[in-house]
Amino acid sequence: MHKSDVANRKTNRLINEKSPYLLQHAYNPVDWYAWGQEAFDKAKQENKLIFLSIGYS
Repeated sequence: MHKSDVANRKTNRLINEKSPYLLQHAYNPVDWYAWGQEAFDKAKQENKLIFLSIGYS
């Protein structure tokens, strides 16, 4: 990957998290939410299920 590619990468909301695990996924093309009220409210508003990822083992 070129330096310009890294500079132009888009982030999702996980870029603001402190967890090293969540930060690893801050450049995923998925609009991930951290576990919390914001995620629950969004799911309820859109009548969607919550997809929970508990990490790697």
